[in-house]
Amino acid sequence: MKRALITGGSSPIGAACARALAEAGRHVVLHANRNLDKAQMVAQEIGAAGGSANALALDLLDPAAQAKLAEIAEAEPFEILVHCVGGQRDMPFAAMDWEDWSAVIDLNLNTLFGALRPLILPMMRQRWGRIVAVSSLTAVTGNRGQANYAAAKGGMLPFVKSLTREYGSRGITANVVAPGLIETKETRQLANYDDLCKLAACRRAGTVEEVAALIAFLTSEPAGYISGQLICVDGGTT
Repeated sequence: MKRALITGGSSPIGAACARALAEAGRHVVLHANRNLDKAQMVAQEIGAAGGSANALALDLLDPAAQAKLAEIAEAEPFEILVHCVGGQRDMPFAAMDWEDWSAVIDLNLNTLFGALRPLILPMMRQRWGRIVAVSSLTAVTGNRGQANYAAAKGGMLPFVKSLTREYGSRGITANVVAPGLIETKETRQLANYDDLCKLAACRRAGTVEEVAALIAFLTSEPAGYISGQLICVDGGTT
């Protein structure tokens, strides 16, 4: 049974990815930092449904935690990484200070390094791996008040393209998925939610299950010839 690490496993998209990969027969490890209890609840739900899952608490920016993850991966390698960690500090660029910039780069992009670096050598030895980084449509279009977020999420594409060049011959693929407006408890509370829905050709928001279905495919055996790509899940917004 292949093992998948889902970072940000307590987030709506992370939890949906965990369920989808468990249904596909993967053992899923849901990573969390501050919301371990939520990740554990998802893991319990997966187990109750007949899947295999557990939760793990790590600060992916902490070198000691990265070393711990490397130890885990050496003992029981992860063949799959789905990186769903993310967060925002929205404001006009002129009002943004260094902390606002660096905190968003850390949370969205540097955590990807922290998650993947401990996993890549075991993947190489097995000559099979699937890496999916969850970005955002903001990385493609830009957005007012999100220069830091757009830069962080936008950095994922050249990163996976470089990984593809380095490790494609070893059976490792790396891709980026960029969701548009996805219906969650948080997005439903946006004052302009209905207007945002109208920007999509589908005239609605997407679901976390639709994002997870694509990611489940990208982490499957038949997706072995898809690598270095950015795929938007945006209902035709772009």
